[in-house]
Amino acid sequence: MEKYRIRGGNPLVGTVDISGAKNAVLPILAAVVLTEEVCCIENIPNIVDVRTALDILEALGAEIRSIDAHTVEIDPSRLHTHVVPHDLSRHMRASYYFLGSLLGRFGIARSSMPGGCNFGVRPIDLHLKGFRALGATVPDTLDNGMIEVSAEKLTGNSVYLDQVSVGATVNIMLAAVRARGLTVIENAAKEPHIVDLANFLSSMGADIRGAGTDVIKIRGVDYFRGTSYSIIPDQIEAGTYMAAAVATGGDVLVRGVIPKHLESITAKLEELGATVEELEDDDAIRVSCTGPLRHCNVKTMPHPGFPTDMQPQIAVLLSLASGTSFLTENIWDNRFKYVAELQRMGADIQVNGHTAIFQGVSHLTAAPIKSHDLRAGAAMVIAALCAQGVSIVDDIQYIERGYENIVEKLQSLGADIERVYVPDQPFANAQ
Repeated sequence: MEKYRIRGGNPLVGTVDISGAKNAVLPILAAVVLTEEVCCIENIPNIVDVRTALDILEALGAEIRSIDAHTVEIDPSRLHTHVVPHDLSRHMRASYYFLGSLLGRFGIARSSMPGGCNFGVRPIDLHLKGFRALGATVPDTLDNGMIEVSAEKLTGNSVYLDQVSVGATVNIMLAAVRARGLTVIENAAKEPHIVDLANFLSSMGADIRGAGTDVIKIRGVDYFRGTSYSIIPDQIEAGTYMAAAVATGGDVLVRGVIPKHLESITAKLEELGATVEELEDDDAIRVSCTGPLRHCNVKTMPHPGFPTDMQPQIAVLLSLASGTSFLTENIWDNRFKYVAELQRMGADIQVNGHTAIFQGVSHLTAAPIKSHDLRAGAAMVIAALCAQGVSIVDDIQYIERGYENIVEKLQSLGADIERVYVPDQPFANAQ
C-alpha cells in the first residue's frame, strides 16, 4: 500500500553518494558458500535483494553478524543443507547463483526456478549446459518446480556460451573454481560485476584469468580461505541519478563511482546534450543539463555496450528529446511494459518488436503510474520528477529491491518526493 508521491518540476542539484553494486554483491554473497571460513563483505547496499540473499545464507546454516549498516561478517562453516528455500528463491532472480556455489562445495544443489522482475522468460539452459560440461547431472524435468544438479566430482572443461549471459558466466565460474583441472569459458560476459566476482574469488584463493574479456580461464583449487572484500560501486544506480539530473535540468555530483564503468552511459547523455565532467580525484562525475535535449538512437548491448538495465531510464530522456529517436532492446524480449505508463504522461512512443520509436514532446504531465520491474520503476520516478504536477508511483517494492534510500537521496537533491500510504483504490481517485 506504500507508494511514492512526487511533485515534478524541481531541478536536482547537489551531491549523491552511490551504494555498492547490486549486480556484484549478489553473486559474491553466493560465493561465500565455497569457503568454510569467515568472510567480511563491505560496501553492501541496504536493499531488499541483499536481505533476501542473506536470509538464504542463514537458511543454509550460515551465521551472519552485522558490523555496521553496510558491512556483514558471514561464517559459512556450519552449512547443513544444499537446498535453497522456495519461499526465498522465488523472490529473486539471483537466487540461482547458489546452484553453482552449492554444487562447488557439496557436489549437489537444489533450488526453484528464479524469481524477480517479470520482463521476459528466464531460461537457464546455458547455466545447465555449463554444469553438464563440468560433469554434473541435470534432470530433464523439474521436481515440483525445483532444479537439482549433482556431481560425484567436477572436472574442468571448455564451455562455449551460445549467447553472452551474465548469469551463466557467474554460475559456471562458481562451480568451476572447485572443479579438477582447467575450465575455459568462451563468449563469457565482460560486465564489471563479473570482474568483481573474479577478484573476490581470487582473494579466497581461486585461480582465475581473463575476467573482463570474453575468455575466462579457471584452474580449480581444493581450498578456499576466508577474506575481507569491498563491493564495487553500482554503475546502474549511478546512471539512474545521472539520467535524473539530465531529465530535470539539474546539476548533480555523482560521487563514489568508477567512471570507466559509466562510459557507455556518459556517451549517450552527452549525445542527448548533457554536460558530463569526470572528477578523477574524487571518483566522481558531475552531470548537468541546461538546454533542450537532442534526439539520439540507443541500442542495448552486453558490456561494454549500453546496459539493458539503463534502457527504461534513458527512455524518459528520449521522450523529451526533440525529433525522432529509436531505442532497440537486444537483451530481453519484453522490457517495454513501462511504455504505457509514459504514454499516460503524454509521451509519444510506438513499439515495434524490439524497437521503440520516440517522437519528442515538450513536457510530461503528472499521472498515476506504476512500476513493472526494478529499472522501469526507477524510470517512473525520473518521469515523475520532471513532469508537471503530482504523480503517484505504485508498486514501489520493485524499486526498493535495487535502490538504497532512493527517497532520502532524491530529497537531498531537492526533489519533492515522499513515501505515502494510499488506500488501494482505482488510479482515477488518486491525487
